[in-house]
Amino acid sequence: MANALRIATLKGDGIGVDVTDAMIAVLAAVETRIGGFHLEFEEYAVGAGYYKETGKDISPEADKAVGELDAIYVGAIGMPNIRHPDGTEIAPHLRLRERFQLYAGVRPVKAYPNTPCRLADPRAAKIDLVVLRESTEGLFYSAATHNRPGLCTDEVVQDVLQITRPTSEKLHDFAFNLARRRKERGGLGKVTCVDKANVFRSMAFLRKIFFERAKNFPDIEAGTNYIDAQALDLIRKPWEFDVLVTENMFGDILSDLAGGLVGGMGMAACAEIGDEHGLFQPAHGTAPDIMGQDKANPLAAILSGGLMLDYLADRSGSQALRDGARLVEDAIELGFNTSRLRPMEFGGDMGTIAVTKELIAIISEPAVH
Repeated sequence: MANALRIATLKGDGIGVDVTDAMIAVLAAVETRIGGFHLEFEEYAVGAGYYKETGKDISPEADKAVGELDAIYVGAIGMPNIRHPDGTEIAPHLRLRERFQLYAGVRPVKAYPNTPCRLADPRAAKIDLVVLRESTEGLFYSAATHNRPGLCTDEVVQDVLQITRPTSEKLHDFAFNLARRRKERGGLGKVTCVDKANVFRSMAFLRKIFFERAKNFPDIEAGTNYIDAQALDLIRKPWEFDVLVTENMFGDILSDLAGGLVGGMGMAACAEIGDEHGLFQPAHGTAPDIMGQDKANPLAAILSGGLMLDYLADRSGSQALRDGARLVEDAIELGFNTSRLRPMEFGGDMGTIAVTKELIAIISEPAVH
Protein backbone atom coordinates (compact mmCIF):
# COMPACT_ATOMS: atom_id res chain seq x y z
CA MET A 1 0.00 0.00 0.00
CA ALA A 2 1.32 3.46 -0.89
CA ASN A 3 2.47 5.62 2.02
CA ALA A 4 2.45 2.66 4.39
CA LEU A 5 4.45 3.04 7.57
CA ARG A 6 6.96 0.19 7.82
CA ILE A 7 7.81 -1.24 11.23
CA ALA A 8 10.98 -3.28 11.80
CA THR A 9 9.49 -6.04 13.94
CA LEU A 10 11.84 -8.00 16.21
CA LYS A 11 9.70 -10.47 18.14
CA GLY A 12 12.71 -11.95 19.93
CA ASP A 13 12.43 -14.72 22.49
CA GLY A 14 9.98 -16.35 24.89
CA ILE A 15 6.69 -14.52 25.30
CA GLY A 16 8.02 -11.77 23.06
CA VAL A 17 6.56 -13.63 20.10
CA ASP A 18 3.07 -13.98 21.60
CA VAL A 19 2.74 -10.42 22.89
CA THR A 20 4.04 -8.95 19.64
CA ASP A 21 1.46 -10.94 17.69
CA ALA A 22 -1.18 -9.56 20.06
CA MET A 23 0.01 -6.00 19.50
CA ILE A 24 -0.07 -6.42 15.71
CA ALA A 25 -3.63 -7.79 15.84
CA VAL A 26 -4.86 -4.96 18.06
CA LEU A 27 -3.25 -2.21 15.96
CA ALA A 28 -4.81 -3.77 12.88
CA ALA A 29 -8.20 -3.36 14.56
CA VAL A 30 -7.35 0.25 15.42
CA GLU A 31 -6.35 0.85 11.81
CA THR A 32 -9.66 -0.57 10.59
CA ARG A 33 -11.64 1.49 13.09
CA ILE A 34 -9.85 4.83 12.59
CA GLY A 35 -8.67 4.65 8.99
CA GLY A 36 -6.26 7.12 7.43
CA PHE A 37 -3.06 5.17 8.01
CA HIS A 38 -1.55 1.77 7.30
CA LEU A 39 1.15 -0.14 9.15
CA GLU A 40 3.28 -2.90 7.66
CA PHE A 41 5.10 -5.09 10.18
CA GLU A 42 8.25 -6.58 8.67
CA GLU A 43 9.65 -9.37 10.83
CA TYR A 44 13.38 -9.99 11.31
CA ALA A 45 15.42 -12.48 13.34
CA VAL A 46 17.02 -11.30 16.57
CA GLY A 47 17.64 -12.49 20.11
CA ALA A 48 19.01 -15.33 22.18
CA GLY A 49 17.53 -18.06 20.01
CA TYR A 50 19.13 -16.56 16.92
CA TYR A 51 22.42 -16.17 18.82
CA LYS A 52 22.37 -19.85 19.78
CA GLU A 53 21.95 -20.82 16.12
CA THR A 54 24.34 -18.36 14.51
CA GLY A 55 26.62 -16.80 17.12
CA LYS A 56 25.13 -13.38 16.31
CA ASP A 57 22.39 -11.62 18.29
CA ILE A 58 20.83 -9.79 15.35
CA SER A 59 20.49 -10.83 11.72
CA PRO A 60 22.14 -8.73 8.97
CA GLU A 61 18.68 -8.04 7.53
CA ALA A 62 17.44 -6.75 10.88
CA ASP A 63 20.55 -4.68 11.37
CA LYS A 64 19.83 -2.92 8.08
CA ALA A 65 16.06 -2.58 8.50
CA VAL A 66 16.18 -0.93 11.92
CA GLY A 67 18.01 2.02 10.41
CA GLU A 68 15.77 2.40 7.37
CA LEU A 69 12.16 1.76 8.42
CA ASP A 70 9.77 4.14 10.18
CA ALA A 71 9.95 2.59 13.66
CA ILE A 72 11.39 -0.38 15.53
CA TYR A 73 9.28 -2.74 17.62
CA VAL A 74 10.88 -5.31 19.95
CA GLY A 75 8.92 -8.07 21.69
CA ALA A 76 11.37 -9.27 24.36
CA ILE A 77 14.95 -10.49 24.11
CA GLY A 78 17.07 -12.88 26.15
CA MET A 79 16.94 -16.32 27.75
CA PRO A 80 18.54 -17.16 31.10
CA ASN A 81 20.35 -20.23 29.76
CA ILE A 82 21.84 -18.47 26.73
CA ARG A 83 24.64 -16.03 27.52
CA HIS A 84 27.74 -14.43 26.05
CA PRO A 85 31.03 -16.06 27.11
CA ASP A 86 31.49 -13.32 29.75
CA GLY A 87 28.16 -14.26 31.37
CA THR A 88 26.17 -11.24 30.21
CA GLU A 89 22.76 -11.50 28.55
CA ILE A 90 21.99 -11.31 24.86
CA ALA A 91 20.91 -7.68 24.52
CA PRO A 92 21.17 -6.19 21.02
CA HIS A 93 18.50 -3.63 21.93
CA LEU A 94 21.04 -1.92 24.20
CA ARG A 95 23.28 -1.44 21.18
CA LEU A 96 20.34 -0.05 19.21
CA ARG A 97 19.81 2.57 21.91
CA GLU A 98 23.44 3.58 21.52
CA ARG A 99 23.53 3.38 17.74
CA PHE A 100 20.49 5.59 17.24
CA GLN A 101 21.01 7.69 20.38
CA LEU A 102 17.60 6.82 21.81
CA TYR A 103 18.15 9.01 24.83
CA ALA A 104 14.53 9.36 26.02
CA GLY A 105 13.23 6.16 27.62
CA VAL A 106 9.52 6.78 28.25
CA ARG A 107 7.95 4.47 30.86
CA PRO A 108 4.29 5.34 31.60
CA VAL A 109 2.91 4.19 34.95
CA LYS A 110 -0.88 4.28 35.25
CA ALA A 111 -3.31 2.62 37.65
CA TYR A 112 -6.34 1.03 35.97
CA PRO A 113 -9.63 0.17 37.68
CA ASN A 114 -10.20 -3.41 38.85
CA THR A 115 -6.49 -4.24 38.79
CA PRO A 116 -4.33 -5.14 41.79
CA CYS A 117 -3.56 -2.10 43.92
CA ARG A 118 -0.46 -2.67 46.03
CA LEU A 119 -1.02 0.40 48.21
CA ALA A 120 -3.87 0.68 50.72
CA ASP A 121 -4.30 4.43 50.33
CA PRO A 122 -7.29 5.08 48.03
CA ARG A 123 -5.33 7.84 46.28
CA ALA A 124 -3.20 5.09 44.71
CA ALA A 125 -6.07 4.44 42.31
CA LYS A 126 -5.13 7.74 40.64
CA ILE A 127 -1.45 6.97 39.98
CA ASP A 128 -0.57 8.38 36.57
CA LEU A 129 3.07 9.29 36.04
CA VAL A 130 5.94 8.75 33.62
CA VAL A 131 9.47 7.65 34.43
CA LEU A 132 11.69 9.28 31.80
CA ARG A 133 14.91 7.31 31.77
CA GLU A 134 17.97 8.57 29.93
CA SER A 135 18.88 5.51 27.88
CA THR A 136 22.32 6.03 26.33
CA GLU A 137 24.62 7.24 29.12
CA GLY A 138 24.69 7.05 32.90
CA LEU A 139 25.92 3.83 34.42
CA PHE A 140 24.98 1.94 31.27
CA TYR A 141 27.64 3.88 29.34
CA SER A 142 30.16 1.09 29.97
CA ALA A 143 27.68 -1.79 29.77
CA ALA A 144 29.29 -4.97 28.48
CA THR A 145 27.41 -4.87 25.18
CA HIS A 146 29.20 -1.62 24.19
CA ASN A 147 32.69 -3.15 24.60
CA ARG A 148 34.13 0.12 25.89
CA PRO A 149 37.59 -0.19 27.47
CA GLY A 150 37.87 0.00 31.23
CA LEU A 151 39.63 -1.55 34.16
CA CYS A 152 38.66 -5.20 34.36
CA THR A 153 40.90 -7.69 36.14
CA ASP A 154 40.28 -10.63 38.41
CA GLU A 155 40.84 -8.27 41.33
CA VAL A 156 39.08 -5.05 40.30
CA VAL A 157 36.32 -4.12 37.84
CA GLN A 158 35.29 -0.51 37.21
CA ASP A 159 32.20 0.72 35.34
CA VAL A 160 32.05 4.33 34.19
CA LEU A 161 29.03 6.61 34.77
CA GLN A 162 28.94 9.31 32.09
CA ILE A 163 26.68 12.36 31.85
CA THR A 164 27.06 14.80 28.92
CA ARG A 165 25.59 18.24 28.42
CA PRO A 166 24.13 17.72 24.89
CA THR A 167 22.21 14.57 25.86
CA SER A 168 21.08 15.98 29.20
CA GLU A 169 19.75 19.16 27.58
CA LYS A 170 17.72 17.14 25.09
CA LEU A 171 16.48 14.81 27.83
CA HIS A 172 15.29 17.63 30.08
CA ASP A 173 13.63 19.45 27.18
CA PHE A 174 11.85 16.21 26.32
CA ALA A 175 10.70 15.91 29.95
CA PHE A 176 9.26 19.44 30.07
CA ASN A 177 7.57 19.08 26.69
CA LEU A 178 6.07 15.77 27.81
CA ALA A 179 4.77 17.36 31.01
CA ARG A 180 3.26 20.19 28.97
CA ARG A 181 1.40 17.73 26.73
CA ARG A 182 0.19 15.80 29.76
CA LYS A 183 -0.95 19.05 31.40
CA GLU A 184 -3.10 19.78 28.35
CA ARG A 185 -4.89 16.49 29.06
CA GLY A 186 -5.37 17.20 32.76
CA GLY A 187 -1.97 16.21 34.13
CA LEU A 188 -0.10 17.94 36.94
CA GLY A 189 2.35 19.80 34.70
CA LYS A 190 5.29 18.89 36.90
CA VAL A 191 8.81 17.54 36.26
CA THR A 192 10.98 16.07 39.02
CA CYS A 193 14.70 15.53 38.40
CA VAL A 194 15.73 12.39 40.31
CA ASP A 195 19.45 12.23 41.07
CA LYS A 196 22.11 11.84 43.76
CA ALA A 197 23.48 15.34 43.42
CA ASN A 198 24.61 15.45 47.06
CA VAL A 199 27.22 12.74 46.43
CA PHE A 200 28.21 12.52 42.75
CA ARG A 201 29.57 15.32 40.58
CA SER A 202 27.90 13.72 37.56
CA MET A 203 24.52 14.01 39.28
CA ALA A 204 25.13 17.60 40.39
CA PHE A 205 25.88 18.33 36.72
CA LEU A 206 22.64 16.65 35.64
CA ARG A 207 20.69 18.76 38.16
CA LYS A 208 22.45 21.98 37.10
CA ILE A 209 21.42 21.42 33.48
CA PHE A 210 17.87 20.58 34.61
CA PHE A 211 17.39 24.01 36.18
CA GLU A 212 18.99 25.71 33.19
CA ARG A 213 16.45 24.11 30.84
CA ALA A 214 13.55 24.63 33.26
CA LYS A 215 13.79 28.39 32.63
CA ASN A 216 12.43 27.77 29.12
CA PHE A 217 9.25 26.17 30.53
CA PRO A 218 7.83 28.63 33.08
CA ASP A 219 4.39 26.99 32.86
CA ILE A 220 5.74 23.67 34.19
CA GLU A 221 6.67 23.10 37.83
CA ALA A 222 10.28 21.97 38.26
CA GLY A 223 11.48 20.09 41.33
CA THR A 224 14.15 17.62 42.43
CA ASN A 225 14.42 14.53 44.59
CA TYR A 226 17.30 12.27 45.59
CA ILE A 227 16.99 8.74 44.24
CA ASP A 228 16.66 7.12 47.68
CA ALA A 229 13.97 9.59 48.72
CA GLN A 230 12.20 9.09 45.40
CA ALA A 231 12.05 5.34 45.93
CA LEU A 232 10.47 6.02 49.33
CA ASP A 233 8.06 8.59 47.88
CA LEU A 234 6.86 6.16 45.20
CA ILE A 235 5.54 4.09 48.09
CA ARG A 236 4.37 7.00 50.27
CA LYS A 237 2.80 9.37 47.72
CA PRO A 238 3.19 8.35 44.06
CA TRP A 239 0.05 10.32 43.14
CA GLU A 240 2.00 13.56 43.71
CA PHE A 241 4.34 12.96 40.75
CA ASP A 242 3.93 13.52 37.03
CA VAL A 243 7.18 13.21 35.02
CA LEU A 244 10.30 11.84 36.72
CA VAL A 245 13.45 12.48 34.69
CA THR A 246 16.53 10.55 35.72
CA GLU A 247 19.79 8.78 34.90
CA ASN A 248 19.83 5.43 33.12
CA MET A 249 20.31 3.00 36.01
CA PHE A 250 18.06 4.96 38.37
CA GLY A 251 15.35 4.97 35.72
CA ASP A 252 15.74 1.24 35.17
CA ILE A 253 15.08 0.57 38.85
CA LEU A 254 12.37 3.18 39.42
CA SER A 255 10.32 2.09 36.41
CA ASP A 256 10.12 -1.48 37.73
CA LEU A 257 9.24 -0.25 41.22
CA ALA A 258 6.56 2.01 39.82
CA GLY A 259 5.27 -0.78 37.59
CA GLY A 260 4.78 -2.93 40.67
CA LEU A 261 2.50 -0.29 42.14
CA VAL A 262 0.00 -0.61 39.30
CA GLY A 263 -0.28 -4.35 38.92
CA GLY A 264 2.96 -5.61 37.46
CA MET A 265 5.30 -5.65 34.49
CA GLY A 266 2.51 -6.91 32.24
CA MET A 267 1.35 -3.27 32.09
CA ALA A 268 4.82 -1.74 31.68
CA ALA A 269 5.02 -0.10 28.27
CA CYS A 270 8.17 1.53 26.95
CA ALA A 271 9.26 3.90 24.19
CA GLU A 272 12.89 4.73 23.41
CA ILE A 273 12.97 8.00 21.47
CA GLY A 274 15.85 9.75 19.70
CA ASP A 275 16.09 12.63 17.27
CA GLU A 276 15.69 10.38 14.21
CA HIS A 277 14.49 6.96 15.40
CA GLY A 278 12.07 5.37 17.85
CA LEU A 279 12.08 1.90 19.41
CA PHE A 280 9.08 0.44 21.26
CA GLN A 281 8.88 -2.59 23.52
CA PRO A 282 7.20 -3.89 26.64
CA ALA A 283 9.53 -3.38 29.59
CA HIS A 284 9.05 -6.96 30.83
CA GLY A 285 11.33 -9.87 30.03
CA THR A 286 10.86 -13.05 28.02
CA ALA A 287 9.27 -15.02 30.90
CA PRO A 288 10.47 -18.46 29.75
CA ASP A 289 8.50 -20.10 32.59
CA ILE A 290 5.21 -19.27 30.83
CA MET A 291 6.26 -19.11 27.18
CA GLY A 292 3.94 -20.95 24.83
CA GLN A 293 1.28 -21.41 27.53
CA ASP A 294 -1.12 -18.57 26.58
CA LYS A 295 -0.63 -16.98 30.02
CA ALA A 296 1.26 -13.78 29.23
CA ASN A 297 -0.42 -10.42 29.70
CA PRO A 298 -0.11 -8.71 26.28
CA LEU A 299 -1.19 -5.25 27.46
CA ALA A 300 2.33 -3.86 28.00
CA ALA A 301 3.13 -4.79 24.42
CA ILE A 302 -0.14 -3.30 23.17
CA LEU A 303 0.36 -0.08 25.16
CA SER A 304 3.86 0.12 23.66
CA GLY A 305 2.19 -0.13 20.27
CA GLY A 306 0.02 2.82 21.27
CA LEU A 307 3.16 4.79 22.16
CA MET A 308 4.47 3.93 18.70
CA LEU A 309 1.34 5.37 17.09
CA ASP A 310 1.85 8.58 19.08
CA TYR A 311 5.48 8.76 17.93
CA LEU A 312 4.51 8.21 14.30
CA ALA A 313 1.86 10.92 14.67
CA ASP A 314 4.54 13.33 15.89
CA ARG A 315 6.75 12.43 12.93
CA SER A 316 4.04 12.62 10.28
CA GLY A 317 1.54 15.12 11.65
CA SER A 318 -1.22 12.53 11.18
CA GLN A 319 -4.28 13.10 13.35
CA ALA A 320 -5.46 9.58 12.47
CA LEU A 321 -2.39 8.10 14.15
CA ARG A 322 -2.92 10.35 17.17
CA ASP A 323 -6.54 9.20 17.37
CA GLY A 324 -5.38 5.61 17.11
CA ALA A 325 -3.04 6.04 20.07
CA ARG A 326 -5.89 7.49 22.16
CA LEU A 327 -8.17 4.65 21.11
CA VAL A 328 -5.72 2.06 22.45
CA GLU A 329 -5.60 3.85 25.81
CA ASP A 330 -9.37 4.40 25.98
CA ALA A 331 -10.18 0.79 25.08
CA ILE A 332 -7.89 -0.61 27.77
CA GLU A 333 -9.32 1.81 30.34
CA LEU A 334 -12.87 0.79 29.40
CA GLY A 335 -11.94 -2.89 29.40
CA PHE A 336 -10.71 -2.76 32.98
CA ASN A 337 -13.46 -0.43 34.13
CA THR A 338 -16.11 -2.90 32.96
CA SER A 339 -14.12 -6.01 34.01
CA ARG A 340 -14.02 -7.21 30.41
CA LEU A 341 -10.23 -7.47 30.62
CA ARG A 342 -9.13 -10.00 33.23
CA PRO A 343 -5.49 -11.04 32.61
CA MET A 344 -4.17 -14.13 34.36
CA GLU A 345 -1.32 -11.98 35.67
CA PHE A 346 -3.90 -10.27 37.88
CA GLY A 347 -5.60 -13.49 38.96
CA GLY A 348 -8.12 -13.38 36.13
CA ASP A 349 -9.30 -16.08 33.76
CA MET A 350 -8.03 -14.63 30.46
CA GLY A 351 -4.84 -15.64 28.70
CA THR A 352 -3.00 -13.81 25.95
CA ILE A 353 -5.40 -14.79 23.19
CA ALA A 354 -8.57 -14.03 25.17
CA VAL A 355 -7.34 -10.60 26.30
CA THR A 356 -6.39 -9.76 22.73
CA LYS A 357 -9.75 -10.85 21.30
CA GLU A 358 -11.71 -8.94 23.92
CA LEU A 359 -9.70 -5.78 23.42
CA ILE A 360 -10.26 -5.99 19.66
CA ALA A 361 -14.00 -6.36 20.34
CA ILE A 362 -13.95 -3.24 22.52
CA ILE A 363 -12.03 -1.27 19.90
CA SER A 364 -14.56 -2.26 17.26
CA GLU A 365 -17.53 -0.92 19.25
CA PRO A 366 -18.84 2.49 18.14
CA ALA A 367 -19.15 3.82 21.72
CA VAL A 368 -15.40 3.75 22.36
CA HIS A 369 -13.28 6.83 21.62
